[in-house]
Amino acid sequence: MRALLLLEPLFSSADGGRGSAGIDVEEELAEETWLEIKEETLDFADELREQAIEAMVKRGFPFDKEPGVKDSFDFAQAYRSTISTSSFMAEGSVDRGSPDRLQTTHAEEAGGVGDVEDEVEDKSKVVDPLFPDDLDHIPYSRPRLSPEESIKKSKEFYELMDTRRSVRFFSADPVPREVIENVVRTAGTSPSGAHTEPWTFAVVGDPEVKQRVREIVEEEEEINYKKRMGNQWVQDLKALRTSWVKEYLTTAPWLILVFKQTYGMLPDGRKRNHYYHEISTALAGGILLSAIHNAGLVTLTSTPLNCGPALRTLLNRPPNEKLLLLLPVGFPSDEATVPDLKRKPLEDIMVVV
Repeated sequence: MRALLLLEPLFSSADGGRGSAGIDVEEELAEETWLEIKEETLDFADELREQAIEAMVKRGFPFDKEPGVKDSFDFAQAYRSTISTSSFMAEGSVDRGSPDRLQTTHAEEAGGVGDVEDEVEDKSKVVDPLFPDDLDHIPYSRPRLSPEESIKKSKEFYELMDTRRSVRFFSADPVPREVIENVVRTAGTSPSGAHTEPWTFAVVGDPEVKQRVREIVEEEEEINYKKRMGNQWVQDLKALRTSWVKEYLTTAPWLILVFKQTYGMLPDGRKRNHYYHEISTALAGGILLSAIHNAGLVTLTSTPLNCGPALRTLLNRPPNEKLLLLLPVGFPSDEATVPDLKRKPLEDIMVVV
């Protein structure tokens, strides 16, 4: 209840006038302003939800209750619904309580930032600078290819990546650890906001830990499919033959869990802002996928809902890390199949001005 009271200042008063936050709801504001207010409020709500889930994980409190008793997601959905129908809901904006937004929200690991106070940044305050003011800038160049060679290499890389597919059926055949180290090194070459490199790649090869990962994921995914995702979402996945049973989590020789670091820690315990941490980590994830495929391996970009806090606890990751992706990595099984899907043609994805 206290968490809900914390949200009260963000809402307008019942008479449609000025709310306790001092926002005049009758005042004409740009749509971008309403969207910003909505997004910040929902980030706050998501963070409160994550804190509740983490508390349950630490105390062994069950996610699944007896019939008639709301689980943690229902609680979160209740206040998310309140927010999404409030007076500052921008016309044409995406309802973060919808299945589309739920997929993004949970993939972000229900929050995107660390503690609630991390949302509020004093822009006049400067902690230790990331780099010295006199940081050296060194010459950089690359061999310039002829137009013909550039076309050839770009076409070859496209043809290689066009064979990439999301695979759910894995062989248990071993993959050298050095290969995994190399693909993670490659992912670490990704650009990031202010070169903060806000990512952690947790690599799991221990069978017992993989089994525990599978148990956590399957327990939550069953609830997701039966209660949380909604009929449309489940129907859209039906032809892909997905389910809450995730055998690949124990069959694949390696799991790579990609965490975004929502903030950094200075040696004295102070927090350092990580700019664009989600975008930066997502870019690293894309490079990781390319490196895995280039190494002759397959993977699946998994974003299991509601599993982040428990997996973070299992892997002893700090509170500033939020799960973004879970990737099984290995060889496809001899019986592996993939849906017969086609990719959009170039004219549908590229605009030339």
